[in-house]
Amino acid sequence: MAKRRKVGNLLALALLSLLAQRPMYPYEMAQTLRARGKDRSIKINWGSLYTVVQNLEKYGFIQAAGTVREGRQPERTTYQITEQGRAELRDWMRELLSVPEDEYGGFVAALSEGGILPPAEVVELLSTRLATLDKLNAVDEADLKLWTQRLPRVLLVEAEYQLTMRKAQAGWVRSLLDEIIAGTLGGMEVWRQIHETGQMPAQMRELDERAKRGWDEPEDDQT
Repeated sequence: MAKRRKVGNLLALALLSLLAQRPMYPYEMAQTLRARGKDRSIKINWGSLYTVVQNLEKYGFIQAAGTVREGRQPERTTYQITEQGRAELRDWMRELLSVPEDEYGGFVAALSEGGILPPAEVVELLSTRLATLDKLNAVDEADLKLWTQRLPRVLLVEAEYQLTMRKAQAGWVRSLLDEIIAGTLGGMEVWRQIHETGQMPAQMRELDERAKRGWDEPEDDQT
């Protein structure tokens, strides 16, 4: 028996979930994922689907259930999930649903380095992002309202979650923009000074030094 191994990507998770419902061949898996709109909740590299299927088989999570040929079409291998695959799917679903995961995407990284740009440019860029978010939210809200009339909510919870999170992001960006424009964001004076003088203020260098020494150390007595 193959050694149990953690599923490596979300496409693998989606394929295991499909095969837990019924056996399918790879092209049928791709068609079903598209028909269900799974590419809206999972970043899918369609070109890697066959490779993911092969890896799932290699590690014993799925197995060939049969091969057929229709006319001049190439052979099609139908796959089914194994008991080992079902156990791995359940374990991974338990982890993903119960354990919060911090976001380490490009936007978070850009926010942490945003001070390298002048305030006016950051306002312009965040305003562009906010306009895009508002437009996407309006479209998705209309789509979700339409699909809610056709499908039970249980089949739409991922779309509902994504819309809620994007609305929250839009609200946060809008609030941040208001603070930057009003000049009430903590550290605005230093931020402006950096770009007006081209030099790092002494207080910023002191903060860096304190961070290197450790925040718990007492500051030198200035008296």
